[in-house]
Amino acid sequence: MKAISVIGSGTMGNGIAHVFAQHGYKVSLVDISAGQLEKALSTISKNMDRQVIKGAISEEDKNQALNRISTFTTLKEGVESADLVVEAATENMALKLDIFRQLDQFAPAPAILASNTSSISITKIAAVTKRPTQVIGMHFMNPVPVMKLVEVIRGYATSDEVTEIIMDLSRNLSKDPVEVNDYPGFVANRILMPMINEAIYTLYEGVAGVSEIDTVMKLGMAHPMGPLQLADFIGLDVCLSILRVLHDGFGNPKYAPCPLLVNMVEAGYKGVKTGEGFYRYTPGSKDLVVASRFSK
Repeated sequence: MKAISVIGSGTMGNGIAHVFAQHGYKVSLVDISAGQLEKALSTISKNMDRQVIKGAISEEDKNQALNRISTFTTLKEGVESADLVVEAATENMALKLDIFRQLDQFAPAPAILASNTSSISITKIAAVTKRPTQVIGMHFMNPVPVMKLVEVIRGYATSDEVTEIIMDLSRNLSKDPVEVNDYPGFVANRILMPMINEAIYTLYEGVAGVSEIDTVMKLGMAHPMGPLQLADFIGLDVCLSILRVLHDGFGNPKYAPCPLLVNMVEAGYKGVKTGEGFYRYTPGSKDLVVASRFSK
């Protein structure tokens, strides 16, 4: 397996492209926006500069990796020579199904089709293709160049052979793959999102403030980041989407999103990406400032 196509050049897509290129794979990075692709290449270059400064890679390694990345604004051109396609588009069911219908049409017949989805059913995605045995979940963690875990999700029809190929490939990327079965939220988000949701309920019900909740979890549970700050980092809209997948998939009220989370997303306060969520984010500043609406 040599040629990798990555669909979507946002935070996850450019991180996935970065890791594959750094480990010697030829990468086709695909996005409908040429401007977004330029931004992605700039981000990858800056992130590799940090690795050079830390001594993790050499300047020559960086240049060679960047030269392995080609960009495309059309799906057909971007996947026509792929051995593996990794879809990293927005966490939206209709969008992902549409992409996989096109991938099935344009990617070579032997190609494996993977999704970086954090919660959407791989079985459902695979069902819109004519190659369900070759469809699998490859859920990287953010930030991709740093985090070691890859959640490898087997759809109902995913073959043993394809699963083993993706497990081995993940190890070749210096990642630690964990194989899981295809149920709502998989493992990572089935456990993480109820915790985040409960933290939001704790704020909503007035038990404690934003910084107090996060401090308890950081100091008491040894979490590197509190659940409310983590929700901001993930994106409150993404958290809401995943909770709805869990709620719909299991039909269990314990997964119902907190009304405060719903209101914040509907009002456009989605965390780091919009500059404000539970905290307020100022470009160039690393200070953690609680959003004014939650300040005492």
